[in-house]
Amino acid sequence: MFTIVVALIILALIFDFINGFHDSANSIATVVSTRVLSPGLAVGWAAFFNFVAAFGGTVKVANTMGKGVIQFDQLKAHGTTMVLVVIFAALLGAILWNLLTWWWGLPSSSSHALAGGLIGATLPALGPHGLVAEGIIKIAIFIVLSPLLGMVLGTTMMIGTAWIVRRRSPMQVDKWFRRLQLVSSGIFSYSHGTNDAQKTMGIIAVVLYGTIWADRAFSVPFWVILLCHAAMAAGTALGGWRIVRTMGHSLTKLQPIGGFCAETGGGVTILAISHFGIPVSTTHTITGAIVGVGATRGTRAVRWGVAGRIVWAWVLTIPAAAAVSASVYVATMSVLALLR
Repeated sequence: MFTIVVALIILALIFDFINGFHDSANSIATVVSTRVLSPGLAVGWAAFFNFVAAFGGTVKVANTMGKGVIQFDQLKAHGTTMVLVVIFAALLGAILWNLLTWWWGLPSSSSHALAGGLIGATLPALGPHGLVAEGIIKIAIFIVLSPLLGMVLGTTMMIGTAWIVRRRSPMQVDKWFRRLQLVSSGIFSYSHGTNDAQKTMGIIAVVLYGTIWADRAFSVPFWVILLCHAAMAAGTALGGWRIVRTMGHSLTKLQPIGGFCAETGGGVTILAISHFGIPVSTTHTITGAIVGVGATRGTRAVRWGVAGRIVWAWVLTIPAAAAVSASVYVATMSVLALLR
């Protein structure tokens, strides 16, 4: 049993690594596309703040992911085998969908892939009653709200900042915001680590407290927090260059002032939502902020065809990851039945 639990924790950390690898573009696309930092320095900067977030945040999002999507107590009551198979299927479904969208260059949500994986694996195991409707509805609402909030804040910051520097020369503005973009990039990377790393913490906590620590109260140990942030930072350090092109170049063209407003708007939005324990998509939020900043130059400044492809990836993520995870669950249980 202990060996299987360790193997599943490693799989969860692999998902966390791929999450960082997949979502690194969200953290560095603007700072790279504005040429403030080289790609190598940008991923190092983002990875640093991904890890630092381990020491400054709460675990509200982890608790939501662990007990706010599936009925944890009900799952635990069905025995350790079901706990292990459900989590295995959920992780595998989310990993496969993340890798596919990375290959296609689409900035889909790792958070929603994991939520979809949990939903898909739980349905054949426990049925609809095994899901927490309130938590799933909350996640679904913020699929729409998070990019809108990012867009509004990005647009507002861009308009306000442009007005503040309206009498300065373009050269001065560019010089100031090249420096300020280092701060805004750090803010966004910190918010990314704060929200996204916690989702894997919640999954690991389900594994631990649903099996070998079943007699203990559900919580998130500090060593799990450190492992998850380290795995995400390592993934970010390797970077996802395909998605950088989509986010930083294909969607709209950004100057340093626009990059600062998009990163700050997106980062503040994520930090605010994380405070309420809601697993939000950092991908959706920064995409909305980038579109909001680009739209201040007119609707033609945004490539809406690219934005449309991104939205379709968002819409498909939860059902696609759920379908894969459900298939993995059924296949795994069938194999186990044959081996008995």
